[in-house]
Amino acid sequence: MEKAYQIQVFGRVQGVGFRYFTQRKAQETDVKGFAKNMPDGSVFIEAEGKVQDLEVFIQWIKKGPSWAMVTQFNITELPPAGYENFSIH
Repeated sequence: MEKAYQIQVFGRVQGVGFRYFTQRKAQETDVKGFAKNMPDGSVFIEAEGKVQDLEVFIQWIKKGPSWAMVTQFNITELPPAGYENFSIH
């Protein structure tokens, strides 16, 4: 079963390679979508894939790479958009 989520991650998540690590983890877990920096300093992610793959991906995103610090994490379910890969914007 496929699901999709809109995720916004706050904290020290820009300028620390967060989007690139997100992309690598998405590729490892077969999650599709994108990640982009937002003007408020957060990272915005749309992610879709199989439920079990998304669970692994989301747990990783909540923690982030070692030099990032996630302080807040918002997630909303949305309809799948049919992404073919995971890109960085």
